[in-house]
Amino acid sequence: MINYEQFEWIEFYQEFARKLLKYKTDRKLLISIVKQVYKNAEINMPKLEINNDIVDIDPFTIFGLFNKGITYDNRLKIMSGFAKELDIQSPLPKSFASIPVLNNQNATYYSFVNTRGESDIDDLWGLFESALKYSSNQNQENKLRFSHFFDITINKKGNGNSKITMGLFWIAPNTFLNLDRRNEWYIYQSGKIPQDIVFSLPKIEEKITADVYFTITEKLREYLSSEKSNIKNFCELSHEAWRYSEEVNEQIKREKMIEENKNNLQEDNAIHYWIYSPGDNASKWSEYYEKGVMGIGWGQIGDLTKFHSKEEIKQCLIDVVNADYSYKNAGHYLWQFANQMKPGDIVFVKKGMHQIIGMGVVKSNYYFDGNIKDNYKNLRDVEWKEKGVWEAPHQSALKTLTDITQYTDYIKDLNNLFVNDINNHENELLVESVKTEYDHYTGDDFLEQVYMSKDEYVKLVRILENKKNIILQGAPGVGKTFIAKRLAFSILGEENTQQVNMVQFHQSYSYEDFVMGYRPNVNGFELKYGIFYNFCKEAEKDEENKYFFIIDEINRGNLSKIFGELFILIENDKRGTSVQLAYNNERFSVPKNVYIIGMMNTADRSLALIDYALRRRFAFFDIKPGFDTEQFKKYQRTIENPNFNNLIQCVKKLNEVITNDETLGSGFCIGHSYFSNIRKNITDKELQDIIEFELVPLLKEYWFDEPTKVSEWELNLRSSIK
Repeated sequence: MINYEQFEWIEFYQEFARKLLKYKTDRKLLISIVKQVYKNAEINMPKLEINNDIVDIDPFTIFGLFNKGITYDNRLKIMSGFAKELDIQSPLPKSFASIPVLNNQNATYYSFVNTRGESDIDDLWGLFESALKYSSNQNQENKLRFSHFFDITINKKGNGNSKITMGLFWIAPNTFLNLDRRNEWYIYQSGKIPQDIVFSLPKIEEKITADVYFTITEKLREYLSSEKSNIKNFCELSHEAWRYSEEVNEQIKREKMIEENKNNLQEDNAIHYWIYSPGDNASKWSEYYEKGVMGIGWGQIGDLTKFHSKEEIKQCLIDVVNADYSYKNAGHYLWQFANQMKPGDIVFVKKGMHQIIGMGVVKSNYYFDGNIKDNYKNLRDVEWKEKGVWEAPHQSALKTLTDITQYTDYIKDLNNLFVNDINNHENELLVESVKTEYDHYTGDDFLEQVYMSKDEYVKLVRILENKKNIILQGAPGVGKTFIAKRLAFSILGEENTQQVNMVQFHQSYSYEDFVMGYRPNVNGFELKYGIFYNFCKEAEKDEENKYFFIIDEINRGNLSKIFGELFILIENDKRGTSVQLAYNNERFSVPKNVYIIGMMNTADRSLALIDYALRRRFAFFDIKPGFDTEQFKKYQRTIENPNFNNLIQCVKKLNEVITNDETLGSGFCIGHSYFSNIRKNITDKELQDIIEFELVPLLKEYWFDEPTKVSEWELNLRSSIK
């Protein structure tokens, strides 16, 4: 049984559930009680309906009012208000050990009135009532009724395993297991549950059934009640999952911090370039030039080497200097100055935003001089090479110190200010160590390589730049993947592979691959960052340039599972907005300079329709076979092969038949890519191979129930090259 002294909240929660059930048939009165509770507590009402015009409410959403991301004081105020209104005699809990909480952005168990079904809230009351009955009497009749409502409500929009089981755990923690992400990780991945038990459990899909849920809970209950387990019930399991996951997170943070510091401090051969202001409006420039140093302020917080992260620096500035400011920029450049700048780096000195007044080479590591009277106690030695006044080639950032290493053209323009004055080897290195040069790639290059009209290309670029997310859809062989990369290059103006990344989705692809997740290592598990997370972080450092993330076979993945909370962040108007990530409580945003290009085959009938939530965030652009484009016709003339021309003509007629077929349509047409790599002296045998091993198998898949039609077009295609 549960230790009620350790988990003192249970008594209050169970009485609250019993009192709440009485309002199943009088929900208008319950709504008025909710409003009164918030009024008495002098707390703003959370959004429970469009314009908060609440017409109905369910009991799990009521519980969620004090089981989500709010302060401890507000939690107690709301619970105290309900205790008074519902005459709850149980004492208010002082501890909330093991209680899972909702995400504030998804804190109702129902969709708002314009999108929910007529019975959605009634079904939630049905689950609530049947769960309480089953927890009191676990007979077969009660189990069947509970299972009925479980399977219905878990599949409602916005609900899922975590949310539904969380609500059940609140009202009957001795009976129902909470399967939020922490518990799921602890049970299946932490290594704390014996492997033979884990292997006996069914796999957790995105929306489990009541049968699967009962199997998991019953097997775990049996294990917890055995001598093998030190944890004896679901409350203790939930509490331990929280405790251990926090311990793992802290360990990961410490290891990451150590690794980052090690990487930052190691001296490599990569030169970094910095724009720097020596004091307000360069007031300390003459002094620093004479002494051969560069300095940065905020000396009142002491030696910067005592801080383990930029966050610690920012917090110290808030505590010591002024609590009204965030010090985001100051914390960042102070951390860079102490830990990331290194001997050999190049420093360009600015005055204001429009003048460059010097240039030098860093000669020492960071040091702190406490004997200096003003706050410019953070120093590095510098060999100043140039002093003068030049017009800045670009407007400089306002920050005291900015790493400009990635801005290749900017560095070249700054370097050119000094080329006429210094013509030595050191100065030449400024140019040589700049980022890799890439071949130019323009819209004209795109149109030379891609079988698409100029009007279509202009439209495609416009849609992508406006929407930021686009899906290229079309039949197999229309060159979607080929187009996606070259579309990105044409917008960048160069074949820049550093700013273009590509991944292919499949049925096993997950959030953990895409964003972040725990992966096993020799010592247990560690948090690994996914490809999209890392890509966004790179783009974030280089906000002036565009970055393109390409997803092949986008509709083959479980999109809701892969994108998770990023659904909202990829919207054009939500770029730069941050949400808290699931695994490490980090605030994360998708930068405004990231563009997403997805590809999907319209002929893949084995796939479900793309998730609506993702569909409305993407523009969809049809890629059609390019046989009639001027580029393909020009290419066709270079082949100079009558049989090749006959085959193309036959495929075009075949595409007309496919387009007019009610079971297929234009999305199943044969694309030009099957014929894009034909050489001038191609033989008839090689053309036959294209027919036999590429086109005919496709037709057999299209018309699997019409063998006569397949035979007819097999004959037509073969005859075209005789």
